[in-house]
Amino acid sequence: MAGSPTARRRRLSIELKKLREKSALTCAQVGESLDWSGSKVNRMETGSGRVQPSDIDALCRFYGTTDELREFLKSLAREAKTRGWWQVHGSGVPEWFNIYIGLEQEASTFRQYQCELIPGLMQTEAYTGELHRTGAHMSAEDIDKAVRVRMERQAMLTRPDSPDAWFIVNEGALRNVIGDAALMREQLERVLESAELPSVTLQVLPFDSGTCPATGTFTMLGFPDQEDPDLVYRDGITDAVYLEGEHHVREYTRAFDGLRAAALSPPRSIQLVKTVAKEYAG
Repeated sequence: MAGSPTARRRRLSIELKKLREKSALTCAQVGESLDWSGSKVNRMETGSGRVQPSDIDALCRFYGTTDELREFLKSLAREAKTRGWWQVHGSGVPEWFNIYIGLEQEASTFRQYQCELIPGLMQTEAYTGELHRTGAHMSAEDIDKAVRVRMERQAMLTRPDSPDAWFIVNEGALRNVIGDAALMREQLERVLESAELPSVTLQVLPFDSGTCPATGTFTMLGFPDQEDPDLVYRDGITDAVYLEGEHHVREYTRAFDGLRAAALSPPRSIQLVKTVAKEYAG
């Protein structure tokens, strides 16, 4: 079972929706039968509201589930209220990004294309700090918190159950100078270190790769439990989009495969990173 509060909440929402659809009822019909509003049922199924164990009891009695399933769902509801390690940093991590971190921590497969910046899971503290200071909209304290969270997230690549992680990075991200040459040289050395990890595959999409899918940066997460569907994540300055439908996942998988085919092989990618790092060394 997924371990982070976010993943538990997502799994609970999935299971509740499956029970209702199996009963061939609408949210409004379920709500009317339980003297609830249809919107309450909808919030429970979308994860946009907290679900109390007493609500689970009522729903399971209504749907006629087994005692075992009822207790399982109640445990999900209780554990979804706990806080993840990243949430102790408060305002340093936006609420919409809290959701992503919780899902990222549970992923068994990780696929990411970065077209402008070095992937966050490969960034140095100096590189991350420079990115956060550029916007000048965060306090120094919040910047420190945000940097710490990003550094702690990187531990997922070295733990015993690390996800199968595949990164495709546009050559522009290697040559886009963040800070100065010294900072970038250090950053590319970190990229090379990360690429040596057994769970990590790195490819670079060179400038001369030709026409490729115009996608922008995106991340695809897969989960160990088949009941937890894959999803696509895209973020912006103030919010994020989560795409979970089969059509979305299929099309982004196709785009990722296209980028992977156009990118340099892992060995040639490593050589290009080394070449650019030497250029920063002067």
